[in-house]
Amino acid sequence: MKKIGIVICNYNKEDAVLNCIQSILESRFKDFDLYVVDNASTDNSVQRINENYKDMLTLIKNQENLGGSGGFNTGLREVYKKGYPYIMCVDNDAMLDENAIGNLYNFLETHPEAGMAGAKVYHLEEPDYVQQFGQEIDFKYFCTEALYFNEYEDGSMPEFIYTDSVAACSLMVKRCVIGQIGFMPEENFLYWDDTEWCYRCNLAGYKVASVGSAKALHAMGAKDEAKNTFPTYYAWRNWIVFFTKYVNDKDLEHMAQTFLGSVFQVIYEGLHSGSTSRARTVMFAYDDAIHGIMGKAGDNRIFNIDFNKEPFLRLFNGKQQIFLEDNGYNVTAGWLKEFAKDNGYNIHWVKEPLKDVPVISICENIFTLDDLSRKKVYIDINKCIFETEDDLMDIINYNYSKRSFIFAQKPVFMECARKLRKKYNSGLPIT
Repeated sequence: MKKIGIVICNYNKEDAVLNCIQSILESRFKDFDLYVVDNASTDNSVQRINENYKDMLTLIKNQENLGGSGGFNTGLREVYKKGYPYIMCVDNDAMLDENAIGNLYNFLETHPEAGMAGAKVYHLEEPDYVQQFGQEIDFKYFCTEALYFNEYEDGSMPEFIYTDSVAACSLMVKRCVIGQIGFMPEENFLYWDDTEWCYRCNLAGYKVASVGSAKALHAMGAKDEAKNTFPTYYAWRNWIVFFTKYVNDKDLEHMAQTFLGSVFQVIYEGLHSGSTSRARTVMFAYDDAIHGIMGKAGDNRIFNIDFNKEPFLRLFNGKQQIFLEDNGYNVTAGWLKEFAKDNGYNIHWVKEPLKDVPVISICENIFTLDDLSRKKVYIDINKCIFETEDDLMDIINYNYSKRSFIFAQKPVFMECARKLRKKYNSGLPIT
């Protein structure tokens, strides 16, 4: 029996998964067996894995896409059943350093207090910069923080960190821990599954470590809404469910205020901008979350991304020069310039304010602006515009509308949340 059973979960990433497999097979530590679970890919993943690595791994083919958690669990159950003392998850778009597997194994072997250990993850696109070196869960603001995110690797970071969670893209767990906390929360389908799994490990009395000497590269941007609201649904639903499960009783009302404020923000932005697909998905995700509807998203939950161009086209019509105040929001400023160019506007972006030259100012949120003079046009990072009289009325009515929404929704949220806590937390400790 080998020491480690390694599981890769793959869905439609034939090139990436081959690179991932190769990086694992090039590990200096060889005391492992490799399993690849294919989640009913529609590309050539299965064929190419068989062509290149048939005799070097075990390929398990799911008949349907079970999501990240379900796909991993297919492999985790298999390796757990076979009795490997250590089990490891690796994302199909991750690449491991040749020492990563051995260093994670050695860490867990020499630290009995630790139940899980994850690699220090770097950006695949910029390997000198950290993507995540552990993650903290914030129960005050109901969010998570990836530690050392985007920091340059200068060798000064700790050798390891005990933290709330680590990314499942390169995570090793002791078999005995799975015996106590179970497998990944399969009902999540996608997102927050690794966070919750690690948190359960902590609740069971084991520590979760991020190990600096175990290095991995990982692609970034999986949650970006490129074509549709698929990632939005799972990120929002599972975010709400996680904190509903684990927050303190005394913080439940504050949590309701926070979640409802965030839901309202997305709805109001959608109505203001005329781009409503994200708002619709978030409302369905919120409704499913508070009613305990989990697993794969049901019908009419995912929508193609819509974008109302008209306010921006109107903004550029007849303009030859514009002074742009980016205010440090370089991504939004860059997007705005590209939008103008792609739509045939040859705008000269002047370097300083000039008389009779219109000013566009980038801000974080138009609905919290103090300047309502309309001497400038404001665009925020969520592509909402403050230009017209109607825009001004939306801003003026924002706070009252938010209070009304929270007032109407809060009793429903609180009642559903309390019911869910009884369902989910029966037998589980609450933080």
